[in-house]
Amino acid sequence: MSERDYVPVWPVPERTSFLSGTAIEIVRPRVFGHVPKHALFDFDGTLSLVREGWMDMMMPLLIGHLMPYARTGETPESITSLVRNFVTELTGKQTIYQMIRLAEEIRLRGGTPADPQAYKAEYHDCLMARIASRREGLADGSLRREAMLVPGSIEILSALRERGTAIYVASGTDEQYVLEEAHLLGIDEFAEGRIYGAQADHASFSKEMVIRRILKENAVEGASLIAFGDGYVEIADCKAVGGIAVAVASDETARSGKCDAWKRERLIGAGADMVIPDYLETPALLDYIWRGGAT
Repeated sequence: MSERDYVPVWPVPERTSFLSGTAIEIVRPRVFGHVPKHALFDFDGTLSLVREGWMDMMMPLLIGHLMPYARTGETPESITSLVRNFVTELTGKQTIYQMIRLAEEIRLRGGTPADPQAYKAEYHDCLMARIASRREGLADGSLRREAMLVPGSIEILSALRERGTAIYVASGTDEQYVLEEAHLLGIDEFAEGRIYGAQADHASFSKEMVIRRILKENAVEGASLIAFGDGYVEIADCKAVGGIAVAVASDETARSGKCDAWKRERLIGAGADMVIPDYLETPALLDYIWRGGAT
């Protein structure tokens, strides 16, 4: 099952509201009903910052592969714009989809592309070199976990667990590395046996499949699900089954406590009910989700 492409199916309201005294933006007011029994988190950018800056690695690599096949009239600037557009358009899906698109663009220009898995492996090698010191620092304790987590991540995971909510993690990053990095960050203890990532056969994994598995195995309706994510896939898939979708419009680089404007608009378009910059206001957020509250 392939993951859906980004389509802004929900309008961005002219006006939204905020929970009093907080940065928690209410896009579509909560209608009290089921309380969440199952919580699905995206990983990179939603909990983990280990791979912050991944786009800085991917963009030059893809541009370099596509540039030799530029058509007459195409410039370095236009190729850069093309690559930026499809990389951002496909952000939130498994990494392989960006490589499949690269191969398609090369083929459209008369070239013979490599296997998308080869492009993915090359990109991954570059990225792993960039983040090696982060992983090593987490492993030997020289880098504090908090430095590589979206602020408040452990607090919200702990609070959800205390409320009896089962926690799941689903990522477009290869499962092996999600498991490794979740362990380095101490996230795995909250979702033991419930962490999922991309597979070599990309058609055998999607976040929609994880959601359907959660609902089927627990014999619950979608209204019992809440999803947290900075990618459109988990937001759209959660809304498709009637769940609550919380957009985590994280500022991964500066951790400024302010929402990333591009993420915010994109995630609202995917169906987000709420938008937060991080989890530093977890008590107010969960109180609103569980009980409803004045804005």
